[in-house]
Amino acid sequence: MAKPVATAAAARELKNELQRLVRAITDEDDEQIGTYEEAARVLAALNQVTFAGNGGPNGRPRSPLANLRRTAERMDSASVPEHFRCPISSELMKDPVVLASGQTYDRPFIREWLNSGNRTCPQSHQILPNTILTPNHLVHRMISQWCIEHDVSLPPLDNEQDEDKGLITSKEKDVLDGLLRKICSPSSVMERKRALSELRLLTKCKRSFRALIGENDDAISQLLAVPSIPELSADPEAQEDTVTTILNISINETNKKIVGDNPKAVPFLIDALKAGRIETRSNSAAALFSLSALDSNKLKIGELGAMKPLIELLEQGSSPAKKDAGSAIFSLCLAHENRARAVSGGVLGVVLNAITDRSLVNESLAILALLSSNQEAIEEIAETGGVPCLLSIIRESSCARNKENAVAVLYSVCMYDRKRLREVGEEEDSNGIISQLAQNGTSRARRKAAAILDKWKRAFRLHYSC
Repeated sequence: MAKPVATAAAARELKNELQRLVRAITDEDDEQIGTYEEAARVLAALNQVTFAGNGGPNGRPRSPLANLRRTAERMDSASVPEHFRCPISSELMKDPVVLASGQTYDRPFIREWLNSGNRTCPQSHQILPNTILTPNHLVHRMISQWCIEHDVSLPPLDNEQDEDKGLITSKEKDVLDGLLRKICSPSSVMERKRALSELRLLTKCKRSFRALIGENDDAISQLLAVPSIPELSADPEAQEDTVTTILNISINETNKKIVGDNPKAVPFLIDALKAGRIETRSNSAAALFSLSALDSNKLKIGELGAMKPLIELLEQGSSPAKKDAGSAIFSLCLAHENRARAVSGGVLGVVLNAITDRSLVNESLAILALLSSNQEAIEEIAETGGVPCLLSIIRESSCARNKENAVAVLYSVCMYDRKRLREVGEEEDSNGIISQLAQNGTSRARRKAAAILDKWKRAFRLHYSC
């Protein structure tokens, strides 16, 4: 529907007046509040006239989505001045700010640059004396005036949008599409590997890129096609880059479900956990830990057979790999269904050895405490010398949480096995460590220690003092 002639004429007059006022505000050294008030009045009148004349079908106001589409069309038809574009995103700046180097950027993009650990100016490469971002009011006014002249509305600021999605640029979308094409196209092996390596780096450094991959319906499937490419299927570097990219992607909360729902993702990670290089196995364990934040993924990962190779990594891996494996096992065992899998996979012997060797005490005790509700686990701990190991932690450790986990496991053992209760009682007679914990431990440790002492007293009618 065409805009009525009277409305169009009124809009032109108001725009001319608003342009005059904006120029006055920009040019005046001593800005007058009256000028601002007059500009606000004219802008309100223009908004009313424009709204009345910009209706959709049947005279109804257009939806916000329709208005956004119209804005995008207008920006496409208008040539945005280069100095109004952010040097990082190459898009019209919504919230221009000045960096200590004197360069102007759009706030969300330079903030992302700084939050990634960079301390140089992206354009001048100057080392920054500080990371203060100062609003560039002059450029903001100039952009506002340009938008008025070209009938363009600026999109809302990023604090009104999803933080990750607000940082995605068209340039990044083009980069992702190009990398995926290189990975999946019949190009040279070296070119494919370079694309994989670059994708790994981008997903590590830029959370906007992680969000972008989650929005691309085919990106994860294309990435998981790497193992089926003959030239890359047996390449350890390609496997590590793919695994690590999946780990990076899974940091994004939305992506955890997307990756977990892909039928190839978890099996691929488990295969890498079994047969990859140590760094690959470590990153695979870390990826499974990240994905297991969702309960649905916990069950899926356990059902697909991840527990056994995770336990093997916990036993045989490097120190960082053991920590990643321990974290993944603990997270998976938060689901009751996975606890029996961990026990049958031999986790108890591995963690008891780790505690004895003092090599991974914190993680091992946390896993033991979690499994202490499983009857088979308690029986195995009692029968394989677990009690002296746990008593040594209570006796020697300076960590309150470790003592708490140790006495929690001892409590479960003592409630089940009278012989082990006597063993604990003998330690109490010699060193008084349980009564000390009942007085000075954490709230949970005091409860468990007191319950052990009470059980011991009733079972053997010994005299003791707390």
